[in-house]
Formats: sequence, C-alpha cells, structure tokens
Amino acid sequence: MSEGGPRRIGVSIELKPHAYDPAANPELFEGVLARRVIAFFIDIVIIVIPAVFAAIFIFMFGLVTLGLGWALFWLLWPATVIWAIFYYGLTFGAPASATIGMRVMDLEMRTWYGAPAYFVLGAVHAVVYWISVSALTPLVLLVALFNERKRLLHDILVGTVVINNPARAEALRHTQWGDHRQT
Repeated sequence: MSEGGPRRIGVSIELKPHAYDPAANPELFEGVLARRVIAFFIDIVIIVIPAVFAAIFIFMFGLVTLGLGWALFWLLWPATVIWAIFYYGLTFGAPASATIGMRVMDLEMRTWYGAPAYFVLGAVHAVVYWISVSALTPLVLLVALFNERKRLLHDILVGTVVINNPARAEALRHTQWGDHRQT
C-alpha cells in the first residue's frame, strides 16, 4: 500500500458519446435499412457459393470412393459456419469496415462512438446476429423501425451502427440541400 491512499488497480471506464447523430447528420442514415437488406443477400450468396462447391466436391468424391467420401458431409456445416465467421471478421476488420455486400451498397459499420470495426467485432456481430434471429425469430429485426439510428438488436447488443459511407453521405448532403456544384 502506498502512503497516499488506496492503490488503483488500473481499471477505468470511459463513457463516450454517440458519434453519429441522426438529427445533425440525417444523410448518414438515409436509405440504410433497405440497402442493408440487399447487402445481406449479396453476402449470403458469397458465403453459400463456396459451401455449394464443397458439397458438389464431396458428392463427387463420394462417388469415386464408392460412398466413403460422403462421410465428409459432416464437416460441411461446421466448415460453412467457420467460413462465415471469418468472412464477417475479415471484411469488417478491413479498412472499409464493411462486408463486400455493404461495400456494393455504400454502407459501413462503425462502433457507436465512431471507431472503425475490427476482426473480433465483426465475428461477434455475425454470431450475435444469427443467435438473435434464430432465438427470437426474424421479427427481432423490427427493432430498427423504432430507433432513430436504425440499429438492429444485434447492433445495439455489440455496440455498432451501420451508416452510409462518406462518399454516399456527401452525395446525399449535396442532393438534399440542392447543392449540385462540382467540387
């Protein structure tokens, strides 16, 4: 013990304000939900295509090995889950902070206080999404209709927000105010 009082153990909690205010920056949230749905389907196709090719390979391998290769089908489901988690982790952890589908739709994911996403956050985001939708039915997605930042339940739980990327937000800002000047 030090003579000046109790010793600190190094734990501090810093409360940060929300970085994205829908009232001050509505262009960050305009059209996000609809484009997020399309981005989701693009990402699902990207995740499913390798799984389908793996299933075809295992089927063909089973034919060649007179059925012995079909035992590999038990690996397909866990491998697909691992691939999906890595896909979300790697793409959210990339500099664009967005999956490929989100990049196509000009979206990005940030922490609620404005930091870019990272690998673990992206992986946890995907896992929490699938658990919440599986346990609480897809009706849980209606949460986005009742909050100003259009966040889904899993976004709230892991502390993220999906917004328009800076280029789209800037274009919407110019269109919204009637400013069509070339910069």
